[in-house]
Amino acid sequence: MTEDDSVREPSEITYDEDRYPARPARLRTRAPLAASKIQRTFSDPRAADASNPSYVEWLKRQSMLGDADVLSRGLSGQPSMWRNPYARPDARRAIQTASVWFTAYPISLITRPGQTYLRALGDEELWKMFQRIGIDAVHTGPVKVAGGITGWALTPSVDGHFDRISTQIDPAFGTEDDFRALTDVAEQHGGSVIDDIVPGHTGKGADFRLAEMAYKDFPGIYHMVEIPEEDWGLLPDVPEGRDAVNLDTASEAGLADSGYIIGRLQRVIFYAPGIKETNWSATGPVLGVDGRTRRWVYLHYFKQGQPSINWLDPTFAGMRLVMGDALHSLGDLRTSALRLDANGFLGVEKSVEGPAWSEGHPLSEAANHLIASMVRKVGGFSFQELNLAMEDIRDTGRVGADLSYDFINRPAYHHALATGDTEFLRLTLRTSLEVGVDPVTLVHALQNHDELTYELVHWDTEHHADLYPFRGEEIAGSQLAEVIRQDLLDKLTGDAADYNLVFTTNGIACTTASVIAAAQGHTTLDAIKDEHVDDIRSAHLLLAMFNAWQPGVFALSAWDLLGLLPLPADQVHDLIEGGDTRWVERGAHDLIDGNPDAATSSSGMPRGRSLYGSLPEQLTDRNSFASKLRTVLAIRERFDIAIGSQIDVPDVAHPGMLVLVHRLDGGDATQTDAPVQITVLNFSGEAIQGTVRSDALIARRNVRNAVTGRTIGAVDDLLSFPVSLAPYAGLFLLVEDEEPEA
Repeated sequence: MTEDDSVREPSEITYDEDRYPARPARLRTRAPLAASKIQRTFSDPRAADASNPSYVEWLKRQSMLGDADVLSRGLSGQPSMWRNPYARPDARRAIQTASVWFTAYPISLITRPGQTYLRALGDEELWKMFQRIGIDAVHTGPVKVAGGITGWALTPSVDGHFDRISTQIDPAFGTEDDFRALTDVAEQHGGSVIDDIVPGHTGKGADFRLAEMAYKDFPGIYHMVEIPEEDWGLLPDVPEGRDAVNLDTASEAGLADSGYIIGRLQRVIFYAPGIKETNWSATGPVLGVDGRTRRWVYLHYFKQGQPSINWLDPTFAGMRLVMGDALHSLGDLRTSALRLDANGFLGVEKSVEGPAWSEGHPLSEAANHLIASMVRKVGGFSFQELNLAMEDIRDTGRVGADLSYDFINRPAYHHALATGDTEFLRLTLRTSLEVGVDPVTLVHALQNHDELTYELVHWDTEHHADLYPFRGEEIAGSQLAEVIRQDLLDKLTGDAADYNLVFTTNGIACTTASVIAAAQGHTTLDAIKDEHVDDIRSAHLLLAMFNAWQPGVFALSAWDLLGLLPLPADQVHDLIEGGDTRWVERGAHDLIDGNPDAATSSSGMPRGRSLYGSLPEQLTDRNSFASKLRTVLAIRERFDIAIGSQIDVPDVAHPGMLVLVHRLDGGDATQTDAPVQITVLNFSGEAIQGTVRSDALIARRNVRNAVTGRTIGAVDDLLSFPVSLAPYAGLFLLVEDEEPEA
């Protein structure tokens, strides 16, 4: 029996699972949507504007709002809508459905020749490997048609398919049948499929074009305001060949003073001089279906091609559109869960003075409550990527999504690795517990398609003036955030590592492997040699242990599984020249050696350099990243740490140490005698002799290493015990239930 086999035990069905099954029966609408007639190019000599009724009808057939009406009618009055509890989020129930997630990215996956992205994700061989490693869910990433419509033709996505314009699967990634085949294969291997919805914005597709034409309810989808012709002088001119232009701060202020818009918001996300200086853009003149020509100003929190949805318009058109998209994924596509993208910015309100209220708004909480309740009502669960203050994450999570992405600790554990000091990480963990953000409600992740975010919103906004102990002194939250950001920049970018690139004001474009490489002193990609892989892999496994050996979901990507490094910037020059440096971290990859000769993915992303090799290769090597990860995840599963309770983050004897103390109580706080578990990690590159001390420990009880089964010592009367850790090592320890015999 291998060490991996020794830690795997079958899990028992809980009472809650029996009463409310974690994997509910599939919801189906009465009839699936008809196949879309949308095409990538379309030639028609007739006018592509409101003067042509055929063009208007064509847009209506492509609209998400139109599809939403069909989907909602198919479910109304059905008994399936009353079979599931939906009022309250339930993180542990969601985790029991899917605990370890593989985060995919459509543009970067290299498939077998002639195979679609969705068919590749549903490959039987891949799922056998996932099951062997311990992965039980796949998050597909955005796969529906995205971008925009200009005239009769589709235009490309401006944000990695997060500017959705249709409920239909993008043909570049496969078909609805491919998606349903993926969900079937996942279920056969005990897994689930997670899809995306975007409740904050769409792309400039049929819905936006119909809104510009003032067609029926469509303007109500968006935060858009018609500017009367007599005040067009307040608007900037739109350059030839473009359909809109970003407002500068003077134009924004002028329109706000005139009462047309609410003006400046709390943040300008993706700020770039001359490209995006405000969150507002103005359209050129657009002919309406009533024969009038209008100019509009519209809100976009993100890029100009992502107009924001209005959740409190009298038509509730935006809400209807989003709900329809969610029902399509859960019903027609048979997914188990949804990621809510950009869901923290669903409410805006004019302030008496200062910027408009746009973050932490009660409307965002209300809208998220509605979305998440609908998802639960039809048998699924949801998670949110909400990069706001911890109180906002807590309050939204009380009624909204079942889980939240861990923006709290993600930059902190990178900082711990980069500096070899866990002080800031311990502060974030403790603050989270104090505020009331339970770790079990978080998705603890390694890399995804986005940058290493270091905005540190909690410290830099609501708590900017609060004082925190750090490095021997009390410093304000805003100063703390600045120190951490500068540390990350100094240790991970520039002269320290020219392959990790700054991404606007949001963070650093990098992979997990490249963060580690920089922390270990490799200044260029060419400097990373084969002899360095063992040390990089050890640190990578340490980060996996941190994220997996605590309550909550554990998530990782193919870039993690294969140990990919960033692409050289010159290979994606055309993609990053506008400032979106994240493309360097999205190198193409072949998980199963299905197309070893491919230099790019089918979308054209260049293949990245893998330090660990493909999954088939790794799973034949006991010392590989995937094989060792299998042991980490088997321990996680055996002891149900994912649904336990974190009860202490004690001080440590060495700055590189981190200690997390948990109660293996399944979330039942009344089980005060439940087994105590301790995760001990070494974030430094040196061996440590240290001491673990916590008031949660029990004197005179033995402490056992769960991986080896060996007793490593006993808790003394000071509630402490000694430990030894190799560089980048971790321990999963259990306090025995009874005192040892004398």
